[in-house]
Amino acid sequence: MTPIERPRVEGDREQEILDATLEVLADVGYDRLTMDAVAARAKASKATLYRRWNNKVSLVIEALHSAKGPTELPDTGTLRGDLQGVFCGMGGLVDPQTVATFASVLTAIARDADFAEAFRREVVGPKIAVSQEIWRRARERGEVCADADLSLLEPALAGIVLHRVFVMGEQPDADLITRVIDQIILPAAACGSAPTTTNPSPSPSHKDSHKEQED
Repeated sequence: MTPIERPRVEGDREQEILDATLEVLADVGYDRLTMDAVAARAKASKATLYRRWNNKVSLVIEALHSAKGPTELPDTGTLRGDLQGVFCGMGGLVDPQTVATFASVLTAIARDADFAEAFRREVVGPKIAVSQEIWRRARERGEVCADADLSLLEPALAGIVLHRVFVMGEQPDADLITRVIDQIILPAAACGSAPTTTNPSPSPSHKDSHKEQED
């Protein structure tokens, strides 16, 4: 079924409402965010919100989409430079607002199936597409092993940094991002193949010792 296109809010009011949504989201988190709270913060009527967005899932997702940062793909000529461009710029993991916004929706991703599906499709999906293109170009330049598992490498940088944020309580900066790139991501990309486990052959000394015992 084709979704019904709802009328847009005129002028700058739509972006003002989306900005107010992000403010409320940062203040109280997704679970406690309500259309009433957003309407009050934006100084708009609740009817105005419901004419444009049928529920808070669609409102929050569009607000997150509007604030996801530049969508232009960096093209520095190196995997290192492209990753720095994505993760160290506005909308990246050194942006406190980006990290705070992600923190505010973590519980919703786990608890609300409708929100989780929309979030992965509308917010995470475009980021994955950018990441895949960066890694595809890097592989074409020969910076990435042909047998490297990109499904593991692509999300590794964000995973490592977010672990340090949410588990260890650190605030990421460009230096942390660059150290993870240089010390973990690039070496893994260049040596992508996993070690093969084989039964070691007996050492010459072991063979000789065994032969001497038989003699």
